[in-house]
Order: sequence, then structure tokens, then C-alpha cells
Amino acid sequence: MNIHEYQAKEILESFGVSTLPGKVAETPEEAEAIANTINSQKFVIKAQIHAGGRGKGGGVKLANSVEEVKQLAADMIGMQLVTPQTGPEGKLVRKVLIVEAAEIREEYYLALLLDRETSKLTIIGSEEGGMDIEEVAARTPGKIIRTQIDPAFGLTDFQAREFSYKLITDPTYRHLIPDTTALIISLYNTFVGCDCSLIEINPLAIVGEDDDLEIVALDSKVNLDDNSLWRHTEIADMRDPHEEDPSELEASESGLSYIRLDGNIGCMVNGAGLAMATMDIIKQKGGEPANFLDVGGGASVEAVAHAFRLILADENVKAVLVNIFGGIMKCDTIATGIVEAAKQVKLNVPLVVRLEGTNVELGKQIIAASDLNLQLAEGLSEAAELTVNASNNA
Repeated sequence: MNIHEYQAKEILESFGVSTLPGKVAETPEEAEAIANTINSQKFVIKAQIHAGGRGKGGGVKLANSVEEVKQLAADMIGMQLVTPQTGPEGKLVRKVLIVEAAEIREEYYLALLLDRETSKLTIIGSEEGGMDIEEVAARTPGKIIRTQIDPAFGLTDFQAREFSYKLITDPTYRHLIPDTTALIISLYNTFVGCDCSLIEINPLAIVGEDDDLEIVALDSKVNLDDNSLWRHTEIADMRDPHEEDPSELEASESGLSYIRLDGNIGCMVNGAGLAMATMDIIKQKGGEPANFLDVGGGASVEAVAHAFRLILADENVKAVLVNIFGGIMKCDTIATGIVEAAKQVKLNVPLVVRLEGTNVELGKQIIAASDLNLQLAEGLSEAAELTVNASNNA
């Protein structure tokens, strides 16, 4: 689950991570009131959407007075913000974060994430903060430092301290090593305590005057493991439905795993691995999947019908492939769900069904008796080929 920057800021602060003063506002008047509570003459107004690159799209502005904060907030709230990550349609800005604008001395990149190759939590850092880490990795890979954390021991103090020394190499700021070490430990505690999948601080910055320097998280991104939200109801309540695809949100409420894609072949499969294999073979046959949809191993007839309606609600879908390997999920349950959905939703695209496993013959009988306009395939390769041809001819 993704959350907004202001929500990530609140979570990090609760674990002792240093940030700059600031709060979120939904109206220009709230923005003005927040600015009046911040002891500063300069402020930063940041649009709150689930996308990066906000500054490039005009979603991050500097204000030199409280009055300017109100004006910039009025301009930003309600705008359709287009960034490199939103696509041309952009995203509607409903909230802005008002924070103190500090004097930045140095910027660093810092992140905690799960390394899929080693299955270990890894800390990544670079002196090249404030820019895309992918660009840094491609241009100057030697400037990226990594430390892997043994799950049996967790992050040790010496690891955090060693990483801090590698990150902050300028002798001018070496006196901030203890604070940096404490911040890294706090980030680790946040990651583990909230079941995160990613914490990214970009930039991690040294701010202030020569005699009063501190290291703070200026911009934070926190992603959380959906499967752990039952343990964190206060975090689950942070979900912003406005930032999610309506179909994906509807699917999650019904216990379905659904992700909309850019293709035109709708897929309904049971099992995440089989769903990935189905999308792979569709692409191998020259087609493009319109979605990832896993109905799970024990879905009811109602859930299958709901899944079918989600697929057909996508106007880009030109054909549908149902690929079921019945184990816990029986083929007759899937077949009944397809028939029920076809009764409720006008089926106006070609449908290809491949059934194997438990009660497969019964499932085929149910579909045959329904008079639905579909094709039954004997194998996955044939099913994908039939579906791709049908989508091309639609």
C-alpha cells in the first residue's frame, strides 16, 4: 500500500526520525494557518499525490511569506498535476504539505528495501541525493553504497555507524555521524515495526547554520506490505481511495487480486504463478494482457462473477481468457461463475476458456449447457493463441 508524503512523515516522526516542521492542508485557509504556526520566513508547498517527480510538474513551490503560501496553495489545490510518473492524464491534487524551508548544506540519498536476490533487508545510500537514484546508478555506480542486514540479528549499531561514515565523507560534517547513525536505526525500526516494503528518503539533508546543523529527512516515501495491514489498523486507515484505480480498489474489497494493465486481453486465472505464466504466454503469442487477476484458490461463485464483471468493465478489453487449473478451486465453480456473470453483464467480446483439474468435465458440461458464445481450449498454448487471434479480429 502506498501512502502520501505527509503520512510517511507522521509515521517516521513517531519512530524518532528527524524531519522539518510542517502539516498538511486541504484548503488555502488551512495552509495559511499552518504557515503561521511555523517559525520561518520561507516555506515549501508540496502537492500530495501518489507519484514522484512532483517538482518537475509544478507540484513543489517555494513561498517567501505566509500570504504567498495561501496563494500558492490555492493555485495547487484542485490542479491536475502531470509528472513523469502520472502519465499524460495527471492526478488531481486534493491536499498540500506545508513545511519549513531550511538552508540545505548537503543532500544524500537513503533507502531501506528488500533485496530480492538475497532475501535480505538492505540499506542503500549515496552522496548524490535529490536526484533519481536510477540515474546515479547508471552514471556513477561507485557512488552507491549498500549494507545488508542479517535477519537473525537485525541492524546492529556498528553497521549503522559504519554506513554513516561511508555516507558522510566530508570532514566538515563528521560531527553529525552519531545523529545519522541514530536516524538510520530509527528508519530500520520503522521498517520492521510497520511491516514496510520500502522506505526512501530523498533527500536526506544537512540543514541549518554552521553552529546549528542537523540531519533531517526532507522528503520521504513509504510503501507498506498489504498482507500485514491487519496488524496495523491505524496505517490501513491511511489508504486514500482517490489515489487508487477504482477497479483495483473494488477488487481488493472482494478479496480479489487485480491489477489493471495497458493491453486488450482480459485474464482470469486462479493462482498468482499461473496468472504470471498466462500473461507471459499471451505476450509470447503476440498479444498484450489487459490485467492481472487472481481469483484465488477458494473463491466463491459470486467472487468469480465479480471478477468477470471487473474484466468486462475495462473498455480496452477485446477478448477474455479464462485459465483455471482446478485444485482447491474446482472447475465447476469457475464455470458457474462465468455463466452467472454472463447473465448479468452483456458479453460482447470473444471468450476463450481453458479448464483443467478437479471437476473439469462437470465444468465443461456447465459451460456447454449455457449456450454462451465461447471457445474451449485443450491447453494453455492453444488458449493463448485463440485469444490473441480473437482480439486481433475483434
